[in-house]
Amino acid sequence: MLALLHTSAVHVPVFDALRDAAHPGLELRHHVDAGLLERARGEGPDAVAGTVASLLRRAVADGARAVLCTCSTIGGVAEAAGAAAGVGVPVLRVDRPMAATAVAVGPRVLVLAALESTLAPTAVLVEEEARRAGRPVEVRTRLVDGAWQRFEAGDTDGYLRRVTEAADSVTGADVIVLAQASMAPARDTTTVRVPVLASPGPGLAAAAPAVRVGHPDPPVHSGAGDRTAE
Repeated sequence: MLALLHTSAVHVPVFDALRDAAHPGLELRHHVDAGLLERARGEGPDAVAGTVASLLRRAVADGARAVLCTCSTIGGVAEAAGAAAGVGVPVLRVDRPMAATAVAVGPRVLVLAALESTLAPTAVLVEEEARRAGRPVEVRTRLVDGAWQRFEAGDTDGYLRRVTEAADSVTGADVIVLAQASMAPARDTTTVRVPVLASPGPGLAAAAPAVRVGHPDPPVHSGAGDRTAE
């Protein structure tokens, strides 16, 4: 079973659909905690490290063979917490495969985010993947003005329209990175001539095989607050 740590419930059907299309038979268990993002925005991502570590240990106790964090703001915290807590299973961040692809495309990477707290973690991740690949990189970031307010209001169409408009206005970049998983549908509506990358598909594709090399014999029982997708 793959546990997914979300900070918004909107990601649950997205990853279920990706699983059904590309990874049939993969069991997903979703844990949604919007408070993690709220606290990370107000106090910094490191403020939620202890809570994230507890959630990871709970996921393993509930049978997870790997954990995928779908929130770019706290993805680095989840990776670090997984290593520090010694949870015994792979802990992945959904945007790492996207970042690796971005640096392979070209050195001028433009990161778009609807939430300011996501910009720095994503830029750092792209730079990390560039060092890993031994490639030069120039990372620029841009906040999509007014988009997050629309997301919070439940105006998904307006939110994605703002993201699409922002992507279409980009110049001087080899590749555009959509920093948040919720931005992914905008990739299909942009007209910009450079590649536009989103994280959910590649992230789940990386996590699926990790399930096979995770915890060798996890106990299986249902955990409070989790939602399981068969």
